[in-house]
Amino acid sequence: MPWTPPVEPVTHSTSLRRAPVQQRSAERLSRILDACAKLLDEGGYEELSTRAVAVRAGVPIGSVYRFFGNKRALVDALAERNLQRYAERVAGRLAEVPATDWRGAMDAVLDEYLAMKRTAPGFSLVDFGNQIPVGADAGPNHRLTDRLTELLAAHLDRTPDDTLRRAFLIAVESADALVRLAFRLDPSGDENVIAETRELLRAYLARVLD
Repeated sequence: MPWTPPVEPVTHSTSLRRAPVQQRSAERLSRILDACAKLLDEGGYEELSTRAVAVRAGVPIGSVYRFFGNKRALVDALAERNLQRYAERVAGRLAEVPATDWRGAMDAVLDEYLAMKRTAPGFSLVDFGNQIPVGADAGPNHRLTDRLTELLAAHLDRTPDDTLRRAFLIAVESADALVRLAFRLDPSGDENVIAETRELLRAYLARVLD
């Protein structure tokens, strides 16, 4: 089934010049980010421009600059929205997984990432900021690890301590490298590499989660 994104945009992005306060402004911001994502798929980051985004979104160029100072800030906000939407998808899947089944929980984490990589506009190029490094704070995989540690610790009734976070960070970094390999070998993601990635994550995390 094709992925349908929620209507809500990122409303607290650190890259925003100002956050939308009215529904109409929020919808305009969402259209701007949607246009950015589609243009990235079509021409890549180098061909992206704030003017092209404004034209594709059907908004005045001033509306883009109201929220973003340049295209890097725009892509940064898209990466933040991707992370927000990914966390929402993972949370929805975890609601269907028993708290005792950490392997099922990790399958949900990997499956939802793969689904977004295959179907979400702009995600294969930007994801959470790894492909096009954005943001000035901790790296994208650290931000992702923080969100996953919060979600998984609550679901699995674990303490989100340094040991758990370190294990998830290593898992995230390992999966990131292997999934990149899978999509280099096959535009849809090499299933054999993905299967091995799943096994690697289970074997490694069993030390901490069993």
